[in-house]
Formats: sequence, structure tokens, C-alpha cells
Amino acid sequence: MKNKRLTLPDIIRGYSLLAMIIYHTLWDLAFIAQCSIPWFFSTGAYIWQQSICWTFILISGFCTGLGHHRLKRGTVILICSLMISVITILVIPDEAVKYGVLCLIASGMLLTVPLDSFFKKIPPSAGLTVCFCTFLITRNIPDGFLGFEQFNIAGMPSFLYQNNLTAYLGFPGADFRSSDYFPVIPWIFLYFSGYFLFLFFKKNDLLKYMSPFNIRFLQWMGRHSLIIYLIHQPVIYGAVHIYLAVSR
Repeated sequence: MKNKRLTLPDIIRGYSLLAMIIYHTLWDLAFIAQCSIPWFFSTGAYIWQQSICWTFILISGFCTGLGHHRLKRGTVILICSLMISVITILVIPDEAVKYGVLCLIASGMLLTVPLDSFFKKIPPSAGLTVCFCTFLITRNIPDGFLGFEQFNIAGMPSFLYQNNLTAYLGFPGADFRSSDYFPVIPWIFLYFSGYFLFLFFKKNDLLKYMSPFNIRFLQWMGRHSLIIYLIHQPVIYGAVHIYLAVSR
């Protein structure tokens, strides 16, 4: 008998995607349409934006354990991320996406292929703790420091920060720019935290509790997260430009 699909991971992923769409809509209104949205630049808005990122990446790592054909799916997602980069560089070079969240998720998914047997030898609780703490400690590496948010522990060697290639790892050069930047360090450790969380749930027979209820719209979004992610920004971008054209 085929295993029933768990509802909660889809609901969480659908919720984070819906929140992301709302955030990107506000971003386009604030920066493209020049609408006055003071709250969007507040600490609360930043915390909300970070919570969306954290949730989306963590649940993506968790769902990697539930899925199959990681090599194929990871390759597809990587190709999609490259397409986004090429299109944005050509169409909106000032807001080009380089090493965005899809590139990070593809990298995490592809890395779990060779690392899976090693990860399964580690106690899930230990793997989760080490990966999440490493994420917190390395959160500021793209900004040149070990540390988390405003708490810097130590500066990183400047020679690491060279070019677009080192930017992929988390060491961007001085002239690197991206409107959606999720480098391997620190974000891969949050992704792996999600994967170890899945291993923890599986080891302790907790997956059976992952279907407590249904929210069908969010479940649908969670199941189709890739295609929705790919089309949501062009749709929002187009809608904002139509709004600007009509309101003149």
C-alpha cells in the first residue's frame, strides 16, 4: 500500500511560500512603485522576512528526507536557479539574482546524495544541534565576521572575499551584488538542520504525527512550491508595472 503523503510539511512550506509572495509584493510596491510603506523598513519587517527564509530553508531540508530522486530534482532546481540568474541579469541587471534561495536548496539537495550515508551514522539530535549552532555562529560570514546578526565574534580573513565564485561559498567580493543572496555558508547548515530534524522524527517514530489536519490551499502550494516560486515574482512585477501605468 502506498504511503499517505504527510500534510504538515506541505502546509508549512505552503505557508512560508505565501508569506514570501506577500513580502515580495510589498518589496515591489516599496522599491519599484515607490509606495510609502514605513513599516516595511522596520525591525519587525526584518524579523518577519528572516522567519520566512528560515522556515522555507529548514522545511526544504526536512522534505529532502521525505522525497526521492534527489539527484534529478536537485539538478532541475539548480537549472531553474541558473535560469533566474540569467534572466534577471539580462532584464533587470540592477536587481539581478545571484546565488538565490533556489541555488542554495539545490546545493543542499545535491550534497545530501554523497553525504547521506555519513549523516545517518550521526545521532540525529547531535547532527541537528551541531548544524544549527554552526549556522548561528557563521550567520555573519558573508559580511566578513563570525557571529550572529549584531553580535560579531571575530573578523574573517579578507583574502577569502574575492569574486563571484567565492560569493557562492559565502565570501562575496566588494563589488558583488544580488537581490536574493543565500550562499552556502551559513545557510547550508540551516538546510542540514532540517534534514537532521527529519532523521530525528524518523528515528523516534514521530512522522506518524505529521498529518494532524488539512489546509488544502496551503497543501496545494506546498506540493507545487517550485513552479509557484518561479512564476510569482514575474506576476507580481508585471502587476506592479500595470498599476504604475494605469495610475499615471
